[in-house]
Amino acid sequence: MKFTDQDILQIESKGLTLAKVQSQVELFETGMPFADLTAAATIGNGIIRCSESEQKHYINFFENQRNNISLAKFVPASGAATRMFKSLFRFIEEYIPENETINSFINRTKDTDLTLFLVGLEKLPFYHRVLEQLKGFYPNYNSMTSDKQKLLFVKTMLDEDKMNYGFYPKGLLPFHKYKDHLATAFIEHFFEAALYASTNNTAKLHFTISERHDTIFDQEFKKVKSIVESKTNTTFKISFSYQKESTDTIAVTPKNEPFREDNGELTFRPSGHGALLENLNQLDADVIFIKNIDNVVVYKYEDEVAEYKKMLAGMLLEKQHQVFKYLKILENGELSEQDLIEIAEFLANHLNVMISTEFEKYSKKYQIEYLFDKLNRPIRVCGMVKNEGEPGGGPFWVKSESGQISLQIIESAQIDNDNKAQKKILQNATHFNPVDLVCGIKNFRGDVFDLQKFVDPKTAFITMKTNAGKDLKALELPGLWNGSMAYWNTIFVEVPLMTFNPVKTVTDLLKPTHQIT
Repeated sequence: MKFTDQDILQIESKGLTLAKVQSQVELFETGMPFADLTAAATIGNGIIRCSESEQKHYINFFENQRNNISLAKFVPASGAATRMFKSLFRFIEEYIPENETINSFINRTKDTDLTLFLVGLEKLPFYHRVLEQLKGFYPNYNSMTSDKQKLLFVKTMLDEDKMNYGFYPKGLLPFHKYKDHLATAFIEHFFEAALYASTNNTAKLHFTISERHDTIFDQEFKKVKSIVESKTNTTFKISFSYQKESTDTIAVTPKNEPFREDNGELTFRPSGHGALLENLNQLDADVIFIKNIDNVVVYKYEDEVAEYKKMLAGMLLEKQHQVFKYLKILENGELSEQDLIEIAEFLANHLNVMISTEFEKYSKKYQIEYLFDKLNRPIRVCGMVKNEGEPGGGPFWVKSESGQISLQIIESAQIDNDNKAQKKILQNATHFNPVDLVCGIKNFRGDVFDLQKFVDPKTAFITMKTNAGKDLKALELPGLWNGSMAYWNTIFVEVPLMTFNPVKTVTDLLKPTHQIT
């Protein structure tokens, strides 16, 4: 793979080396090792389904603790909205109004997303805002044909010299239309956080954003700060961090050639949410809620969503309380054989840890060390939703290279679909991960773990992405809730589908949880 002198200057300006970029290109050519699935995690086999009384128990446990502990909400928010508008970028690029109508274009391309967009146009939260801009750019708009109006609506929304929505941070796009205002996903996170991520009427939120968007996120919060704090009776403390450019990876075409921008420059991409482990590692809180920027709901659904977050947090705190108790006993060292068996059974039955079949043959000293090591780890409680065709990573039992079996969240890109046995396990999956996590990142002494020590570096993966509507391949670091948390203690809990409302395409904004009426 040859790079020009200009390419090398660009590579070095990002804090990368030519050798590193070449090795990334090689990974695209050779591919990454697949995960070794042993079974799908299902209800009763890795996933917990709580009864109504259990839900109430965990919610009460959390409510009784929340004002005595520190809470934080961590929101990955660095993504641009490009992928949301993939269908519309394609429409602008391929539609030739002189040759066909929009209907014939849709029939030719079988573009159902475009159909949904056009049918639901007036229900989109930004409809009137775009229309106002559109009429400013095209004063004779009202005299145009319907097809011309629709095309110019899309172009006004996406063209770089107009509203440029496709390259806007997703978190700052209007997501919801209320009676007297529009709300971005960014602002909806504050209303939600007040319900479950606040302690003594104070909520801390941390957003990972692109550095170039720092100012506009800050401006958006200042604009509504007093209103949000007044409505929620909550003081918000917010902070931002960025993905370092040196963690970016080169993008390639489907044929593994470097993907280039229109000006000939190489395209680099943030290396997935796995690069955010470094950001998470800087936080200091007893409990951290993790939720993606686009997974929000309109106000009337927020209370129901919050109850399930409290349930997950209550389970985390209760299990962690027992973990800390056992760790103190193990550290003291005065244990009976029965104590050791009790702790081993707790690990197996409550934290899904597969205890070595050789455990009983270990010396007592090594049994204590073994159990201490297994318990003294960060804990994550992850919501899991019944699989109804939505994209997302799934919960599986996975065998590591050393032969250890553990619960993991695995992305489809990590699974060998050409392997019949692996494909069958994938087909048996009943749930997927909606990125609904509650994390305990402190040890029993109250110190924050170094989260970098619990990563499986061999779980990077290659994914298909888009750039201005064009397909490309991207290399992602071990995902924040995948390989980056591979050696955490893990609990999977079923939560209802209504807690998962991501906006992956613009037409998702037409779903009931994003509409007031």
